[in-house]
Amino acid sequence: MPTAARNLRFAHHRAISGWYTAGATMHVKKYLLKGLHRLQKGPGYSYKELLVWYCNNTNTHGPKRIICEGPKKKALWLLLTLLFACLVCWQWGVFIRTYLGWEVSVALSLGFKTMDFPAVTLCNASPFQYSKVKHLLKDLDELMEAVLERIVAPEPGRANASSTLNLTIWNHTPLVLIDERDPRHPVVLDLLGSNNTNGSASGSPAPGRTCSAQECKVAMRLCSLNGTACAFWNFTSATQAVTEWYVLQATNIFSQVPRQELVAMGYSAQRMILACLFGTEPCSHRNFTAIFYPYYGNCYIFNWGMTKKALPSANPGSEFGLKLVLDIGQEDYVPFLASTAGARLLLHEQRTYPFIREEGIYAMTGTETSIGVLVDKLQRMGEPYSPCTVNGSDVAVQNLYSDYNTTYSIQACLHSCFQDHMIHNCSCGHYLYPLPQGERYCNNQDFPDWAHCYLDLRISVALRETCISMCKESCNDTQYKMTISMADWPSEASEDWILHVLSQERDQSPNITVSRNGIVKLNIYFQEFNYRTIEESAANNIVWLLSNLGGQFGFWMGGSVLCLIEFGEIIIDFLWITIIRLVAFLRSLRRRRARAPCDSPPPTVAELVEAHTNFGFQPDPASQAEGYPNGQPLPIPGTPPPNYDSLRLQPLDTIESDSEGDAI
Repeated sequence: MPTAARNLRFAHHRAISGWYTAGATMHVKKYLLKGLHRLQKGPGYSYKELLVWYCNNTNTHGPKRIICEGPKKKALWLLLTLLFACLVCWQWGVFIRTYLGWEVSVALSLGFKTMDFPAVTLCNASPFQYSKVKHLLKDLDELMEAVLERIVAPEPGRANASSTLNLTIWNHTPLVLIDERDPRHPVVLDLLGSNNTNGSASGSPAPGRTCSAQECKVAMRLCSLNGTACAFWNFTSATQAVTEWYVLQATNIFSQVPRQELVAMGYSAQRMILACLFGTEPCSHRNFTAIFYPYYGNCYIFNWGMTKKALPSANPGSEFGLKLVLDIGQEDYVPFLASTAGARLLLHEQRTYPFIREEGIYAMTGTETSIGVLVDKLQRMGEPYSPCTVNGSDVAVQNLYSDYNTTYSIQACLHSCFQDHMIHNCSCGHYLYPLPQGERYCNNQDFPDWAHCYLDLRISVALRETCISMCKESCNDTQYKMTISMADWPSEASEDWILHVLSQERDQSPNITVSRNGIVKLNIYFQEFNYRTIEESAANNIVWLLSNLGGQFGFWMGGSVLCLIEFGEIIIDFLWITIIRLVAFLRSLRRRRARAPCDSPPPTVAELVEAHTNFGFQPDPASQAEGYPNGQPLPIPGTPPPNYDSLRLQPLDTIESDSEGDAI
């Protein structure tokens, strides 16, 4: 194709496209102008006309009869329409409130599959070996013996003198007897001999005044602010009192010992775990992960899943579970710290921290404890249906157990919350819980008031409610239901050879070094591979809500969604008319305010003509001096100019358009 023809064709296409573009622009401008004119004019109805139009054209039953019927039926149909409309609104409110209640329904389903064996945490009931901590507890044990002797032998002549005791610990937190035989004048008696009616244990003993634990209340006196504010922790039994007192003082001592030394004072895995068998595979203490749990000392976790993949269970039944033989070394228990003998154990999910004090169970010595396991899996929906969390990131409590690289649990949150309040109120942390960076554990030397502060927090209902409200359950949780049975082990017939073999394997000794009172046999297994899934689902979803709203509207009013759209259109038109009228009113008000007010009206045309033709007319000097309020003089009389606009002829539609524009 020649170049000239190609250029001509290209120019022709450009001209056509430009014409189409210009035409489209004009059409768009035209529609925009029409839309602007429509916005300025509004719906074009008054309120009454708009209401009548709606009643004549709506598809909702009732409004048409209000317009078409006679006066009596009109009133009846108006009453019925309003009544049923109120019923619809009331029913809608009930359904919407029910939907916003975020109720859930729970579904229980059963499944069958090969499952991972749970993590098993084992602890000794005694946190430390007495032979290794005896030097730390020497003064405390002497005080404990004196207290027990005073309780058993309340007469002063039979009790040992306290002059040889180290009373530093005692003076800080003593045990007292509260004599309430005279309710109007109770007397506080120090267990080591002194008394004071003001609650102080530092006074001299009252002559001839004695009180036994059976006659008086045993209490622990906790003071703060240099002894000016004291509280008494009452007990119903002397056994409970001395146990709690000893634990509190031991906490003060152990909180000052480095963690490495505490671990060395506990029971080692080599000494505690004598035999291990998982299914048909042998195992040993090397298959356990060690952690230090302050309340129970060294604990050992099997199949925790931190560094290795979780072990599956081959089959259900006792032959395919975990078999353990433990030696708790009861002969080396701390006598006043561990009053229970046995092994503490907990089954939990992999990668979760074991809160064995709150959730664990005891296994008794001299027995074989069989534990059959069933699995329940809980699946919660989460917000807004259930106050749960997936990983704890939306919980407003710092997880102090995150250093263990474990998953979130509500127990971790509750303990972290208590420790946070402990640090905030007492300026130190409790020995049983992890510490944030830069904080220290409580002890009597550095924090003399910590015991009183700790007691206040421990019994505080408000603190418990606060922590419970801040912490959330985990949305996905696995619970292990246990069926426990026990039998004597070893039997009398096999006791001798079993104890000999166990002693030889652990201590390479021909003599028996293992006692029947110290060994525990455990057999943990799945009862079956069936598991239950407890899953939440929304009881009322959006489909339920819409179907009920539509059903009520259709039943009482005979309407549909289109009827609601019609009603919404009328509401918009009402608002439109109101806005236009309000704008017009504001404009007219602004114009009236813009006109300058005059004290006297300006002269009329007749007066000006008379002043021009009658030379005898003289204006009032006072008026001439005053003039207009804005300072301008009165105009010079003369012939007024003709009103040419009154002679101009204008089309009728132009006048109406101008009047409408002025109204706007």
